[in-house]
Amino acid sequence: MAAAEGREMKHDRGWQFWIDRGGTFTDVVARKPGGALLSHKLLSENPEHYDDAAIEGIRQLLELKDGEAMPSAEIDAVKMGTTVATNALLERKGDRTLLVVTKGFKDALRIAYQNRPKLFSMRIDLPELLYEQAVEIEERVKSDGTVLAELDPETVRGQLQAAYDDGIRAAAIAFLHGYRFGDHERQVAEIAREVGFTQVSVSHEVSPLMKLVSRGDTTVVDAYLSPILRRYVDRVAGELGDVQLMFMQSNGGLSDARAFQGKDSILSGPAGGIVGAVRTAAMGGFDKIITFDMGGTSTDVAHYDGEYERTFETQVAGVRMRAPMMQIHTVAAGGGSILHFDGARYRVGPDSAGANPGPACYRRGGPLAVTDCNVMLGRIQPEFFPKVFGPEAKESLDAEAVKRGFEELTQKIHEATGDKRAPEEVAEGFRRIAVENMANAIKKISIQRGYDVTEYTLNCFGGAGGQHACDIADTLGMTRIFLHPFAGVLSAYGMGLADLRVMKEQAVEKPLDEALEELDPLFDRLSEEGEKEMRAQGVAEEHIAVQRKVHLRYEGTDSALIVDHGSKEQIVAAFEEAYTQRYGFKMRDKRHIAEAVSVEVIGETGASEDPVLEVEERTEKLEARARVPMYAAGDWQDTGVFDRADMIPGDTLDGPAIIIEPTSTTVVEPGWRAEITERDHLVLTRVKPMEREHAVGTEVDPVMLEVFNNLFMSIAEQMGSTLEKTAYSVNIKERL
Repeated sequence: MAAAEGREMKHDRGWQFWIDRGGTFTDVVARKPGGALLSHKLLSENPEHYDDAAIEGIRQLLELKDGEAMPSAEIDAVKMGTTVATNALLERKGDRTLLVVTKGFKDALRIAYQNRPKLFSMRIDLPELLYEQAVEIEERVKSDGTVLAELDPETVRGQLQAAYDDGIRAAAIAFLHGYRFGDHERQVAEIAREVGFTQVSVSHEVSPLMKLVSRGDTTVVDAYLSPILRRYVDRVAGELGDVQLMFMQSNGGLSDARAFQGKDSILSGPAGGIVGAVRTAAMGGFDKIITFDMGGTSTDVAHYDGEYERTFETQVAGVRMRAPMMQIHTVAAGGGSILHFDGARYRVGPDSAGANPGPACYRRGGPLAVTDCNVMLGRIQPEFFPKVFGPEAKESLDAEAVKRGFEELTQKIHEATGDKRAPEEVAEGFRRIAVENMANAIKKISIQRGYDVTEYTLNCFGGAGGQHACDIADTLGMTRIFLHPFAGVLSAYGMGLADLRVMKEQAVEKPLDEALEELDPLFDRLSEEGEKEMRAQGVAEEHIAVQRKVHLRYEGTDSALIVDHGSKEQIVAAFEEAYTQRYGFKMRDKRHIAEAVSVEVIGETGASEDPVLEVEERTEKLEARARVPMYAAGDWQDTGVFDRADMIPGDTLDGPAIIIEPTSTTVVEPGWRAEITERDHLVLTRVKPMEREHAVGTEVDPVMLEVFNNLFMSIAEQMGSTLEKTAYSVNIKERL
């Protein structure tokens, strides 16, 4: 896509590139030597034209010709997030891995916790194991450190050699109580390296917390993904030459490429979006936000109220991990989510058309997707969309293919159900289902956790976010939306705003009263380790900050809440306030257990803020670039198309309107007003109350019928009965 000039930032010697390689698009923000910003967006997969989208984005912004060497001396740094490891996990394409575990626990990770996520399912499909082989080591250490069985180095060497001779090069070592007593793990790790294993992950370094299953799973993930990640890092570094290369970690902090690990890469791209959303919203004066990042493959949402929310245990693609990650909820609803009609109902996703072939409008013969709904409804105008499609990557979106696709789908629906809706109504029905799916995701991280979402600002970003922002806000009862000038590439922009971060954890597992005396020495040791790693990445002492947290829970419970370290009274007060907010009550007769402690070492980058611009009086009226029909509020609306570059601080637009930018499109729905602020931010505000289109006793809205029917049919699927599905379908019509 064409590059867009941005605002001036502080002077720098050379170029910087901030990159987010997503599932469908790769976003690039470049800071030129003088400080000006450029933004760029290209398909993550376009094999006819380039091998790697990140490198190609840099080459295009530098205007390099084919075969021309990368000018490494002109580039200061490259900061990026990548889905390489995430995709390898989802597709089970990591390296062949050996699990090395205490004798008697070979099947512990397979047995796991015996969770049943689908209670009524008669068939349980267990996720595929990441490790190929498991070796049991004759060793055993008790929970108090007493050695019950010493390991025999020569026997261990023989066991590991057999796996190595079989072609396995990655080893994950997790022994019972190894999180606290790691001598045996260290001995086996040394032997594994001597044998020739190129990737050795040990649990007391990867996840020094109790619970063998989740600790072991995390170690396996690290061993499974790190080689894939290392090869990608080496390839990018090889293309760049002598350039500082940093990657975004799942915890929201940058890491030097040499220290980047597989376990820290799962939410690499989305974490950059959270950082960008928080930093830019703060510049605009908004401190309570719901982040809404809609891309081509999925939608990521998160809650922020003054502090990054992280989870220290999560499950991704059927694999448990205990590693600090941004608390992000992801749903398979993006611009590429494929539209399905099964003969009775509409469904959106979870499968995605991705970048290749992409939605039908991408000119690659792809299926109808959410993006095609927006094209069909006039919410995306091909004339004003970057021309990067077709064999030569020079054509616009194919609106005719979209129209034909919806006409055929409408005919199919009519033949199956007798429904006589027009193609645009069918497209709107699918789009509304996608909106409901995304709004439900936001409810899970806000309303269901005790937060009043109406008090928050919706920080909307991602290439597809602006097309649905007003509808999402209306569904949730929110009245304000924030869009940064780089909203279309905000995950990439966030890479440039992020600090370097190192996180250290250690299990405690003692009553708070007993643990108080040992917390400070433990914090000091973890802080020293983290600061040493930060200095090794080139951060000066005066730019290093440290945050100390205690993971506290009630005795007899499993869920720990994370609070700031302080006096006992401060720790307990913060915990009980958080517990009451989350669960609605306190357990006054229960003791407080210090489950673990964590230290976050921050290497501050001092990123610049958006400048305050002078608000000028307009000498000429803001004119639309075009007038087009757009389907909104149940009918076609005459809608102006405005270029964001034509707008200046103080400009306002009342919906319906379409605001176009090089990297995104924003739809201003009827009843909403758009305003450009003094920092060049776009803020949307609902200025008219929502109108109820259907009063009691009137005809049921067919679009809402599909939304509710989709919800109830999903419930029925859990019950597995065709008769029950039919009953739900009939009952919902009666209720509406």
